[in-house]
Amino acid sequence: MQVVLDQEIFVFPLHTVLFPDGMLPLKVFEQRYIEMTKACLRDDRPFGVCRIKEGHEVGAAALPESVGCLATIAQWDMPHPGLFHLVARGGQRFRILQARVAPNDLISARIELIPPDDVQDKVDEVCRGILQAVIERVGAERFPVPLKLDDAAWVGYRLAELLPLEPAAKQQMLETRDPQVRLARLRAEITRQGLAA
Repeated sequence: MQVVLDQEIFVFPLHTVLFPDGMLPLKVFEQRYIEMTKACLRDDRPFGVCRIKEGHEVGAAALPESVGCLATIAQWDMPHPGLFHLVARGGQRFRILQARVAPNDLISARIELIPPDDVQDKVDEVCRGILQAVIERVGAERFPVPLKLDDAAWVGYRLAELLPLEPAAKQQMLETRDPQVRLARLRAEITRQGLAA
């Protein structure tokens, strides 16, 4: 069942895709996003990260994709006035129902939450093996805990972050509702790129 949030969220359009449980480091320096960050910290509320469909990260408001991912601020620092260093953690996916742009070009939106993928323990062995090898190589501390190598959705999201995919392909992975379909597409991409051992 889709859930429409009563409260609008701020939308941060970026040239990247945030996935559930993913970690996203951000440098926030534009005044509109400094205000957004302060409001989210003050009210302990998430903001939305959406890939840019048209436009740029800096300057006039960009046109965001309609499906994005909620982000909560997991860590923050303000090394000097006018600059925030954030680490945001991906939460639930959402769909924008209606967006508006404030005079300062900050986007707010009414959204509906997309239900989380069902936890499925049938994980493609090639996909799990590739992810396991990457975790062993770079260290588990670089990944969100707990590690869920038996969860098809978690494995799919982590691979979608790691693989050298075009941004539009990453967006497609975010929008895919079935974790098995996502893994099948990722496995095809792994094979195409010759990454499987």
